[in-house]
Amino acid sequence: MKKWIWMITVLTAIAVLAACGNQGKTAGTNEETVTVKDMLNKDGVKIKKNPKKVVVFDMGSLDTLDKLGVNVTALPKQVIPHYLSKYESDKYENVGGLKEPNFEKIAEMKPDLIIIQHRQADAFDEFSKFAPTIYMDVDNANYMESFKKNAETLGKIFDKEDQVKKELSAIDQKVDALKKQAKKLKKNGLVIMANDSKMTAFGPKSRYGLIHDVFGITPADQKLEPSDKHGQSISYEYMVKTNPDYLFVVDRGAAIGEETSAKQLVENDYVKSVKAVKNNHVVYLNSDMWYLAGGGLESLNAMIDEVKKGIEQK
Repeated sequence: MKKWIWMITVLTAIAVLAACGNQGKTAGTNEETVTVKDMLNKDGVKIKKNPKKVVVFDMGSLDTLDKLGVNVTALPKQVIPHYLSKYESDKYENVGGLKEPNFEKIAEMKPDLIIIQHRQADAFDEFSKFAPTIYMDVDNANYMESFKKNAETLGKIFDKEDQVKKELSAIDQKVDALKKQAKKLKKNGLVIMANDSKMTAFGPKSRYGLIHDVFGITPADQKLEPSDKHGQSISYEYMVKTNPDYLFVVDRGAAIGEETSAKQLVENDYVKSVKAVKNNHVVYLNSDMWYLAGGGLESLNAMIDEVKKGIEQK
Protein backbone atom coordinates (compact mmCIF):
# COMPACT_ATOMS: atom_id res chain seq x y z
CA MET A 1 0.00 0.00 0.00
CA LYS A 2 2.76 2.42 0.97
CA LYS A 3 4.52 1.57 -2.30
CA TRP A 4 1.45 2.58 -4.32
CA ILE A 5 1.07 5.84 -2.39
CA TRP A 6 4.75 6.63 -3.03
CA MET A 7 4.39 5.97 -6.78
CA ILE A 8 1.28 8.16 -7.03
CA THR A 9 3.09 10.99 -5.23
CA VAL A 10 6.06 10.77 -7.60
CA LEU A 11 3.86 10.70 -10.71
CA THR A 12 1.87 13.71 -9.47
CA ALA A 13 5.07 15.67 -8.90
CA ILE A 14 6.31 14.83 -12.40
CA ALA A 15 3.00 15.99 -13.90
CA VAL A 16 3.18 19.30 -12.02
CA LEU A 17 6.76 19.91 -13.16
CA ALA A 18 5.84 19.12 -16.76
CA ALA A 19 2.93 21.57 -16.63
CA CYS A 20 5.20 24.30 -15.27
CA GLY A 21 7.76 23.59 -17.97
CA ASN A 22 5.15 24.06 -20.68
CA GLN A 23 4.10 27.53 -19.55
CA GLY A 24 4.74 29.99 -22.37
CA LYS A 25 4.59 27.19 -24.95
CA THR A 26 1.94 26.65 -27.60
CA ALA A 27 -0.66 24.09 -26.56
CA GLY A 28 0.11 20.63 -27.93
CA THR A 29 3.63 21.59 -29.02
CA ASN A 30 7.03 22.29 -27.55
CA GLU A 31 7.23 25.71 -29.21
CA GLU A 32 7.82 28.69 -26.93
CA THR A 33 5.63 31.73 -27.49
CA VAL A 34 5.78 35.47 -26.89
CA THR A 35 2.67 37.55 -26.19
CA VAL A 36 2.73 40.93 -27.95
CA LYS A 37 0.41 43.84 -27.16
CA ASP A 38 0.21 46.84 -29.47
CA MET A 39 -2.25 49.43 -30.77
CA LEU A 40 -4.15 46.82 -32.79
CA ASN A 41 -3.67 43.88 -30.42
CA LYS A 42 -5.08 45.35 -27.22
CA ASP A 43 -5.49 41.95 -25.55
CA GLY A 44 -2.22 40.58 -26.92
CA VAL A 45 -1.42 38.06 -29.62
CA LYS A 46 0.68 34.93 -29.15
CA ILE A 47 3.60 34.45 -31.52
CA LYS A 48 5.89 31.45 -31.59
CA LYS A 49 9.51 32.35 -30.93
CA ASN A 50 11.89 32.41 -33.89
CA PRO A 51 9.19 32.23 -36.59
CA LYS A 52 10.52 30.96 -39.91
CA LYS A 53 8.22 32.56 -42.46
CA VAL A 54 8.15 36.29 -41.76
CA VAL A 55 6.36 38.88 -43.93
CA VAL A 56 7.44 42.47 -43.28
CA PHE A 57 5.53 45.56 -44.45
CA ASP A 58 7.21 47.97 -42.02
CA MET A 59 10.56 49.13 -43.40
CA GLY A 60 11.73 50.22 -39.94
CA SER A 61 11.24 46.66 -38.70
CA LEU A 62 13.00 45.30 -41.78
CA ASP A 63 15.91 47.62 -40.94
CA THR A 64 16.02 46.33 -37.35
CA LEU A 65 15.74 42.66 -38.34
CA ASP A 66 18.52 43.16 -40.88
CA LYS A 67 20.72 44.73 -38.18
CA LEU A 68 19.99 41.77 -35.88
CA GLY A 69 20.81 39.22 -38.57
CA VAL A 70 17.26 37.83 -38.75
CA ASN A 71 16.06 36.37 -42.05
CA VAL A 72 12.75 37.49 -43.53
CA THR A 73 10.73 35.71 -46.19
CA ALA A 74 8.75 38.39 -47.98
CA LEU A 75 8.16 42.13 -48.27
CA PRO A 76 6.53 44.67 -50.61
CA LYS A 77 9.10 45.45 -53.30
CA GLN A 78 7.38 48.48 -54.80
CA VAL A 79 9.68 50.92 -52.96
CA ILE A 80 12.68 49.56 -51.05
CA PRO A 81 15.20 51.89 -49.37
CA HIS A 82 18.51 51.89 -51.24
CA TYR A 83 20.49 50.79 -48.19
CA LEU A 84 18.24 47.71 -47.97
CA SER A 85 18.51 46.93 -51.68
CA LYS A 86 19.60 43.34 -51.02
CA TYR A 87 15.91 42.60 -50.41
CA GLU A 88 15.18 43.25 -54.09
CA SER A 89 16.68 39.80 -54.73
CA ASP A 90 14.48 36.94 -55.95
CA LYS A 91 15.45 35.20 -52.73
CA TYR A 92 12.67 37.23 -51.09
CA GLU A 93 9.02 36.97 -52.12
CA ASN A 94 7.22 40.07 -53.36
CA VAL A 95 3.89 40.61 -51.58
CA GLY A 96 2.66 43.71 -53.40
CA GLY A 97 2.87 47.38 -52.45
CA LEU A 98 2.86 49.20 -49.13
CA LYS A 99 -0.77 50.21 -49.69
CA GLU A 100 -1.79 47.33 -51.96
CA PRO A 101 -0.80 44.02 -50.33
CA ASN A 102 -1.05 40.86 -52.41
CA PHE A 103 -3.21 38.83 -50.04
CA GLU A 104 -3.40 35.89 -52.43
CA LYS A 105 0.40 35.60 -52.37
CA ILE A 106 0.48 35.97 -48.59
CA ALA A 107 -2.12 33.21 -48.19
CA GLU A 108 -0.07 30.86 -50.39
CA MET A 109 3.01 31.42 -48.23
CA LYS A 110 1.31 30.43 -44.95
CA PRO A 111 3.49 32.82 -42.90
CA ASP A 112 4.26 32.46 -39.20
CA LEU A 113 4.32 36.23 -38.58
CA ILE A 114 3.28 39.42 -40.38
CA ILE A 115 4.61 42.85 -39.38
CA ILE A 116 2.72 45.98 -40.49
CA GLN A 117 2.65 49.76 -39.89
CA HIS A 118 0.25 52.67 -40.40
CA ARG A 119 -0.06 52.25 -44.17
CA GLN A 120 -1.58 48.78 -43.67
CA ALA A 121 -3.47 49.36 -40.40
CA ASP A 122 -6.90 49.42 -42.07
CA ALA A 123 -6.26 45.91 -43.42
CA PHE A 124 -5.24 44.46 -40.03
CA ASP A 125 -8.20 42.05 -39.86
CA GLU A 126 -7.43 40.73 -43.33
CA PHE A 127 -3.75 40.17 -42.50
CA SER A 128 -4.74 38.42 -39.27
CA LYS A 129 -6.60 35.74 -41.24
CA PHE A 130 -3.27 34.40 -42.48
CA ALA A 131 -0.94 34.72 -39.47
CA PRO A 132 -0.39 36.55 -36.16
CA THR A 133 -0.02 40.20 -37.19
CA ILE A 134 1.73 42.88 -35.14
CA TYR A 135 1.73 46.66 -35.56
CA MET A 136 5.24 48.16 -35.27
CA ASP A 137 4.94 51.83 -36.21
CA VAL A 138 6.55 54.43 -33.94
CA ASP A 139 4.44 56.87 -31.94
CA ASN A 140 5.57 60.36 -32.94
CA ALA A 141 4.41 61.82 -29.64
CA ASN A 142 6.54 59.29 -27.72
CA TYR A 143 9.21 58.47 -30.27
CA MET A 144 11.99 56.91 -28.21
CA GLU A 145 9.66 54.98 -25.93
CA SER A 146 7.83 53.36 -28.85
CA PHE A 147 11.05 52.86 -30.85
CA LYS A 148 12.64 50.99 -27.96
CA LYS A 149 9.51 48.94 -27.33
CA ASN A 150 9.42 47.85 -30.99
CA ALA A 151 13.10 46.85 -30.96
CA GLU A 152 12.70 44.98 -27.67
CA THR A 153 9.62 43.17 -28.99
CA LEU A 154 11.54 41.94 -32.03
CA GLY A 155 14.40 40.98 -29.73
CA LYS A 156 12.07 38.79 -27.65
CA ILE A 157 10.46 37.16 -30.67
CA PHE A 158 13.78 36.29 -32.32
CA ASP A 159 15.94 35.61 -29.23
CA LYS A 160 18.06 38.73 -29.81
CA GLU A 161 17.39 40.51 -26.52
CA ASP A 162 21.04 40.96 -25.53
CA GLN A 163 21.96 42.39 -28.93
CA VAL A 164 18.99 44.78 -28.83
CA LYS A 165 19.99 45.94 -25.36
CA LYS A 166 23.51 46.78 -26.57
CA GLU A 167 22.22 48.59 -29.67
CA LEU A 168 19.77 50.68 -27.63
CA SER A 169 22.43 51.58 -25.09
CA ALA A 170 24.73 52.83 -27.87
CA ILE A 171 21.90 54.89 -29.37
CA ASP A 172 21.10 56.45 -25.99
CA GLN A 173 24.71 57.60 -25.69
CA LYS A 174 24.64 59.16 -29.17
CA VAL A 175 21.33 60.91 -28.46
CA ASP A 176 22.64 62.34 -25.19
CA ALA A 177 25.75 63.67 -26.94
CA LEU A 178 23.66 65.28 -29.70
CA LYS A 179 21.33 66.89 -27.16
CA LYS A 180 24.28 68.49 -25.39
CA GLN A 181 25.68 69.70 -28.71
CA ALA A 182 22.30 71.18 -29.73
CA LYS A 183 21.90 72.94 -26.39
CA LYS A 184 25.36 74.45 -26.65
CA LEU A 185 24.65 75.60 -30.22
CA LYS A 186 21.73 77.81 -29.14
CA LYS A 187 20.20 77.81 -32.62
CA ASN A 188 16.73 76.86 -33.86
CA GLY A 189 15.56 74.77 -36.76
CA LEU A 190 12.62 74.08 -39.04
CA VAL A 191 11.85 70.66 -40.55
CA ILE A 192 10.13 70.60 -43.92
CA MET A 193 9.23 68.03 -46.56
CA ALA A 194 9.54 68.90 -50.24
CA ASN A 195 6.95 67.14 -52.36
CA ASP A 196 6.86 68.10 -56.03
CA SER A 197 5.98 71.82 -55.94
CA LYS A 198 4.69 71.83 -52.36
CA MET A 199 6.33 72.27 -48.98
CA THR A 200 5.03 71.13 -45.61
CA ALA A 201 6.40 71.80 -42.13
CA PHE A 202 6.67 69.51 -39.12
CA GLY A 203 6.87 70.62 -35.50
CA PRO A 204 7.36 68.76 -32.21
CA LYS A 205 5.49 65.45 -31.76
CA SER A 206 4.89 65.17 -35.50
CA ARG A 207 6.32 62.75 -38.07
CA TYR A 208 9.79 64.33 -37.95
CA GLY A 209 9.38 65.88 -34.53
CA LEU A 210 12.19 63.78 -33.07
CA ILE A 211 14.60 66.44 -34.36
CA HIS A 212 13.11 68.66 -31.66
CA ASP A 213 11.75 66.19 -29.09
CA VAL A 214 14.65 63.72 -29.06
CA PHE A 215 17.67 65.47 -30.58
CA GLY A 216 17.09 68.78 -28.81
CA ILE A 217 16.93 71.25 -31.72
CA THR A 218 14.80 74.24 -30.67
CA PRO A 219 11.75 74.68 -32.97
CA ALA A 220 11.94 77.84 -35.08
CA ASP A 221 8.14 78.03 -34.90
CA GLN A 222 6.98 77.37 -31.35
CA LYS A 223 3.33 77.50 -32.44
CA LEU A 224 3.53 74.80 -35.12
CA GLU A 225 0.90 72.21 -34.15
CA PRO A 226 1.54 68.44 -34.20
CA SER A 227 0.43 67.29 -37.64
CA ASP A 228 -0.45 64.15 -39.52
CA LYS A 229 1.95 62.20 -41.72
CA HIS A 230 1.96 64.92 -44.40
CA GLY A 231 2.68 68.00 -42.29
CA GLN A 232 1.27 71.53 -42.53
CA SER A 233 1.37 73.32 -45.86
CA ILE A 234 3.68 76.36 -45.88
CA SER A 235 4.72 79.13 -48.27
CA TYR A 236 7.92 81.04 -48.99
CA GLU A 237 6.47 83.93 -47.01
CA TYR A 238 6.18 81.62 -44.01
CA MET A 239 9.83 80.57 -44.33
CA VAL A 240 10.97 84.20 -44.51
CA LYS A 241 8.84 85.15 -41.51
CA THR A 242 9.97 82.13 -39.45
CA ASN A 243 13.60 82.69 -40.50
CA PRO A 244 15.13 79.48 -39.07
CA ASP A 245 18.83 79.15 -38.26
CA TYR A 246 18.79 75.62 -39.70
CA LEU A 247 16.51 74.08 -42.28
CA PHE A 248 16.14 70.28 -42.32
CA VAL A 249 14.71 68.99 -45.61
CA VAL A 250 13.15 65.62 -46.44
CA ASP A 251 12.81 65.09 -50.20
CA ARG A 252 9.79 62.82 -50.73
CA GLY A 253 10.38 62.64 -54.47
CA ALA A 254 13.84 61.18 -53.98
CA ALA A 255 12.41 58.53 -51.63
CA ILE A 256 9.81 57.21 -54.06
CA GLY A 257 11.92 57.41 -57.20
CA GLU A 258 10.61 60.66 -58.66
CA GLU A 259 12.80 63.44 -60.03
CA THR A 260 14.51 65.23 -57.16
CA SER A 261 13.41 68.85 -56.93
CA ALA A 262 13.99 69.75 -53.28
CA LYS A 263 17.01 71.99 -53.82
CA GLN A 264 15.30 74.07 -56.51
CA LEU A 265 12.16 74.30 -54.39
CA VAL A 266 13.90 75.23 -51.14
CA GLU A 267 16.86 77.37 -52.22
CA ASN A 268 15.85 80.23 -54.52
CA ASP A 269 15.56 84.02 -54.67
CA TYR A 270 12.36 84.01 -52.62
CA VAL A 271 14.14 82.73 -49.51
CA LYS A 272 17.71 83.92 -50.00
CA SER A 273 17.34 86.20 -46.96
CA VAL A 274 16.47 83.30 -44.63
CA LYS A 275 19.35 82.67 -42.21
CA ALA A 276 19.52 78.94 -42.96
CA VAL A 277 19.86 79.58 -46.71
CA LYS A 278 22.17 82.59 -46.36
CA ASN A 279 24.54 80.75 -44.00
CA ASN A 280 24.54 77.43 -45.87
CA HIS A 281 22.69 75.71 -43.06
CA VAL A 282 20.20 73.81 -45.22
CA VAL A 283 20.50 70.12 -44.29
CA TYR A 284 19.17 67.64 -46.86
CA LEU A 285 18.23 64.49 -44.99
CA ASN A 286 18.46 60.96 -46.40
CA SER A 287 14.91 60.30 -47.61
CA ASP A 288 15.40 56.53 -47.49
CA MET A 289 15.95 56.74 -43.76
CA TRP A 290 13.54 59.53 -42.88
CA TYR A 291 10.61 58.91 -45.24
CA LEU A 292 10.69 55.15 -45.83
CA ALA A 293 12.45 53.38 -42.99
CA GLY A 294 12.46 55.54 -39.88
CA GLY A 295 12.23 53.68 -36.59
CA GLY A 296 14.87 51.03 -37.30
CA LEU A 297 18.09 50.43 -35.39
CA GLU A 298 20.24 51.27 -38.40
CA SER A 299 18.14 54.18 -39.66
CA LEU A 300 17.97 55.94 -36.29
CA ASN A 301 21.74 55.70 -35.94
CA ALA A 302 22.11 57.29 -39.38
CA MET A 303 19.52 59.97 -38.57
CA ILE A 304 21.43 60.98 -35.45
CA ASP A 305 24.64 61.20 -37.47
CA GLU A 306 22.99 63.32 -40.19
CA VAL A 307 21.62 65.90 -37.78
CA LYS A 308 24.93 66.01 -35.90
CA LYS A 309 26.84 66.60 -39.14
CA GLY A 310 24.25 69.16 -40.25
CA ILE A 311 24.56 71.41 -37.22
CA GLU A 312 28.35 71.23 -37.45
CA GLN A 313 28.27 72.87 -40.90
CA LYS A 314 30.17 76.16 -40.87
